[in-house]
Amino acid sequence: MVLRGRHAVAVTVAAGALLAACGSGDDGGTAAATSAPRTAGTASAPAAGAPARQDQAGRVRLTRVAGGLGDALYVTGAPGAANRLFVVQQSGRIRILERGRLAARPFLDVSGRVSSGGERGLLGLAFHPGYARTGRFFVNYTDRAGTTRVVEFRRAGARRADPRSARVLLSIRQPYANHNGGHLAFGPDGMLYIATGDGGSGGDPHGNGQRTDTLLGKLLRIDVDGRSRGRGYRIPAGNPFARGGGRPEIYSYGLRNPWRFSFDRARGDLWIGDVGQNAVEEIDFRPRGRGAGANFGWNAFEGRSPYPGGGPVRGSRPIAPVAQYSHSSGCSVTGGYVARGPRAGGLRGRYVYADFCSGRVWSMRAGPRPGAVREETGRLGARLGNVTSFGEGLNGDLYVIGNGALHRLGA
Repeated sequence: MVLRGRHAVAVTVAAGALLAACGSGDDGGTAAATSAPRTAGTASAPAAGAPARQDQAGRVRLTRVAGGLGDALYVTGAPGAANRLFVVQQSGRIRILERGRLAARPFLDVSGRVSSGGERGLLGLAFHPGYARTGRFFVNYTDRAGTTRVVEFRRAGARRADPRSARVLLSIRQPYANHNGGHLAFGPDGMLYIATGDGGSGGDPHGNGQRTDTLLGKLLRIDVDGRSRGRGYRIPAGNPFARGGGRPEIYSYGLRNPWRFSFDRARGDLWIGDVGQNAVEEIDFRPRGRGAGANFGWNAFEGRSPYPGGGPVRGSRPIAPVAQYSHSSGCSVTGGYVARGPRAGGLRGRYVYADFCSGRVWSMRAGPRPGAVREETGRLGARLGNVTSFGEGLNGDLYVIGNGALHRLGA
């Protein structure tokens, strides 16, 4: 049993299960927020805890794909690997799920390099867009010292990677054990995006979310197909601090603990589920090509409200979330995807997200003006719990992991 901050929400989890999305009960400093957030350029969505607007015409259900996945916290497809899913386990293994069967031999096993448990572990996986040809893929994990590492590996065969091919791209020291972020994904521009938490403790005591001289509390963007200035990657010219004024890897900032971000595969828009402190969970949004330099507000703001004890706003004026919900509806947001796959059913064209603790699932209309939040929980046909992640298959099918089982979401 685990107590998640001041909420004292008790949840039963498997050994080593993820706690990465928990809100902390510790308070930060005393400086007051100094600027109100501006809208995200979209219609403001109602709170996700509001009564659902049911669409009885559109079918939505959960189809169980596999169980017994233990500490699984992410699933994804890989270019050129049809009928194959890759399941990330927090303890340090990537498993192959093919036609509903879990392969006995891991695709990659880095458990000996990983500090696993709580909010640490193997937290993210992204396949290069050219993976079918190059065999390159990238992982994000916390090492034995608790340092975040973004590492490139290469494929050794169709169903196994070469652990000796490791090439460290980024190492980020973590001042505390929580808020490691950990997700990474390639954007529609071919760049690798990396989510980092604010460094941990509670209330962001170092003000990392609003600082631009640290990689913590950020969405980073790097070009893994080039190298420059002694780095194992290239800085994209469009990054807001590429020419100075902050760390050049930063793409956007003001994040607390982004637990899953995604790009709409049809529109290219950016969606982020950012875990709150003691009161509010939020969904952030930026249209395609308009995320560079975006300030999502933490720790000056939690959701749309000034955060008590937070620091001042630095740089650009914060952008308000397009959706949020209070801790009367859950305690820890799990960001998802816009449903675009052939079996999306009644979710087609809607962004789907959930709460880790309560298992409630919501969706909202995707861009260009996100809105119309509705709750999907009651019409899924099954109850989810401990929702660690959503994921996409190669063809756009939407998956969700809860209680160590994988389900496909849609018609």
